[in-house]
Amino acid sequence: MISKTFFKETKELFREGRVRISLIIVLLLLGVSVWISTRQFQNVNAQYAMAKTSERDVWDNQGEKNPHSAAHYGTYAFKPKYPLSLVDQGVDKYAGTSIFLEAHKRNEAQFSAAADQTGLARFGDLTPDFILLFILPILIILLGYNSFTKEREMGTLTLLKSQGVSNWKWLLGKWSALFLPVLIITLTLFLIAGILLDNLQDFGVFNWNSLGVMFLVYMVYYAVFINIILLISSLVKKSGIALVASLCIWILACLAAPKAASNIAENKHPYPTRQEFAANVLQDKKEGLDGHDPWSKEAKQLEKQVLEEYGVDSLHQLPFNFNAYRMQKGEEHEAEIYFKHYNYLKEQYSNQSNVYRSLASISPYLPTRFLSMAIAHTDYDTHWDFADAAETYRIATQEFLNGNTAKNTQYGERGYKASADFWKQLPAFQYDPPELGSVLNRNTSNMVVLATWLFATFGLLFFTTKTL
Repeated sequence: MISKTFFKETKELFREGRVRISLIIVLLLLGVSVWISTRQFQNVNAQYAMAKTSERDVWDNQGEKNPHSAAHYGTYAFKPKYPLSLVDQGVDKYAGTSIFLEAHKRNEAQFSAAADQTGLARFGDLTPDFILLFILPILIILLGYNSFTKEREMGTLTLLKSQGVSNWKWLLGKWSALFLPVLIITLTLFLIAGILLDNLQDFGVFNWNSLGVMFLVYMVYYAVFINIILLISSLVKKSGIALVASLCIWILACLAAPKAASNIAENKHPYPTRQEFAANVLQDKKEGLDGHDPWSKEAKQLEKQVLEEYGVDSLHQLPFNFNAYRMQKGEEHEAEIYFKHYNYLKEQYSNQSNVYRSLASISPYLPTRFLSMAIAHTDYDTHWDFADAAETYRIATQEFLNGNTAKNTQYGERGYKASADFWKQLPAFQYDPPELGSVLNRNTSNMVVLATWLFATFGLLFFTTKTL
């Protein structure tokens, strides 16, 4: 009975012109989106490789220069483009691609792609994740909104009941027929993406396991939508009403719920404005050690402490240049200030994420979206990890530069220049994103919510169709 229902439903679906046209449109959109994303992915990675090499060459070829001048001259940490961003771009275009690393200051990521786009960008980009998250659920609605209502309208429901057809077998046949085209479309997209990424050289840390887990996440998402659409079709009597109700569910789940969750999270745990953040950092800096001010109270206290520690009476008797030592201590103090204030931003982000997770039960879109971005390394967690790694590298760079001055000069000595080969001794900045296991552990709650949606909708569908 299951196979007969499956073949019957499949034939009916592909006989209808609206279904064929819809499938062709979706396939064309997917093809175009993959082509656009692949081109963009290659261009961004080529720019990343060129910028990274160019900036490193500039750093290595500074010539003879004072290390502290080089610290103010600075360098850049570039955020790599991860392979699965071809499927889900996440927040990458909003979060910035590079961080300027300089003395005394922690900078935010800049040069985001969204800043270069026109106002039309607010209507969305044609990307694979847009098709997967928004368009395919609409396709499911078009394919399945009348799965049960047509049986009532055509009078075949009474005939099937009179023959003693098992409801759950009948349901499973319809469900399978609706799931098949979605499975084929999604599997095709992921296979193409995997083949493309597998054949690109030096472009990230692609592995098939991550792609496979992302595929499973989307298939669970579609299974939930299929359950909901079939549930609606089983409860109402007219196909027109079923279509309108299904579209309303799509609007609520994919458009209204994410926006509402975002507004609630932002209102409950707001970020400080740029002006407030900068003012708070400046205030804390004024209350601590300034590495450039040898006459401040904090500098005099540090001087006294160091003299006592080394048992000498004069800064000239120290085995290192106290000026460079003081500047490094000032850097460490400022780094602690930035750590404090950026930690507050991270806490607000964490609080907002908890709000999102608590609201994920109102829509299957939310856990799917969060899981997809996390697996693709295009979520805010990965961006924060990158920013923290860049800050760690910045602090290590300042220590490297100030340490050279302290070791190779005497107190009061001016005009020191490091050798032209010195700059090459600084290790290059490297950032590796979290591994798949770590990502999944961090998103356990989202997986639980999505699984709950799956089993709950399956249960409702099964018990509802028992009374047909």
